[in-house]
Amino acid sequence: MRFHTRKWVKPEDLNANGTLFGGKVLSWIDEEAVLYSIIQLENKKVVTKYMSEINFMSTAIEGDIIEIGIDVIKFGVTSISLNCEVRNKMTHESIVTVDNIIMVNLDDKGNPKAHGKTKIEYVKDRLAKKEKEENA
Repeated sequence: MRFHTRKWVKPEDLNANGTLFGGKVLSWIDEEAVLYSIIQLENKKVVTKYMSEINFMSTAIEGDIIEIGIDVIKFGVTSISLNCEVRNKMTHESIVTVDNIIMVNLDDKGNPKAHGKTKIEYVKDRLAKKEKEENA
């Protein structure tokens, strides 16, 4: 799993128990999934369609640094399926896992749109390909 984002757990991220609020971490997961999907699908119009069971395994406290990891499960015609793990950066203890998040690529009218992607692409490879095409 590739861990792309780190978050610092601050007082405003805590619940009444003084631990990381589940709704906050779910918001971070959703944001990370959409950012990852936008970059992979090269389209700003991507929405969350589905999140499978969410497994809270441990928690974090104020001052902890957590990291959010995303992996691609598969590319659909109009969608991308991801899984996610949130873990404590220092201990590597899993905080939350989500086995399946489905993100849907949309057209300008908000309808599902085929994206034509079949594998993970990295921006550096796209830039190198573009530079090669321009120099050809």
